[in-house]
Formats: sequence, C-alpha cells, structure tokens
Amino acid sequence: MQTDTRTTIDRTTSPSGVAISVMRFTGDISSTSKESVHGAWQGLAGNGPVLLDFSKVEYINSSGIGLIITMLMEADKAGQKVAIFGLTPHFQKVFTMVGIGKYAGLHKDEATAAASL
Repeated sequence: MQTDTRTTIDRTTSPSGVAISVMRFTGDISSTSKESVHGAWQGLAGNGPVLLDFSKVEYINSSGIGLIITMLMEADKAGQKVAIFGLTPHFQKVFTMVGIGKYAGLHKDEATAAASL
C-alpha cells in the first residue's frame, strides 16, 4: 500500500558556513507526489544549495524518479548545487543507473552531503 508523500524544508549550514536548504521526504514518491514534491521545490528553486533527504522514503516508482530528475534538471539550468543522501542501497543503485549522479552527488549521510556543497 502506497503512503502519501510529505515534504518538509529545514535549514542547515555546511562546514564552510554556507546556508543550505534541506528538503526532507517521508512516504512513497510516485506520480501522486507531484504537488508535494514539486510544490516544495518551487520555493527552493534557484535559492542556494539544497540537500534532498530520502532517509524516510521506502518506495520510489518510475514516475517519482521522473519528478526528481525534473527538479534536478531545473537546478542544473539555474546553476544550483544539489546533493542527495539517505537512499537505501537499492535506490542508490537505481539513481546511479538512471544518471542522477550527473545532476547531484549521492552521499551516505547528511554531514557528508552538506560538506560536498
């Protein structure tokens, strides 16, 4: 059974003192997540570096991956840095296979991801 996607925004600072937005996802990410995911992203687009936290996501289908790729392409066009952390080993592999690493670094934890920005 699919669970609804919740997206929250936190703020943190990189080890070098750069302000970073952290977009945290909870639940599954699919086509029904568009409003939650893309709506939250619109508030961050072009506004400094962003971390994407997938540590509380259990399932992402192909439509969800498409939403994520769309966000990352927008960030790339705007010159915005993005790093990803909290993926399960399975989704780490999937994200690597579909080329998401071209747009965002894939990291094991928040501290490593923040340090990359």
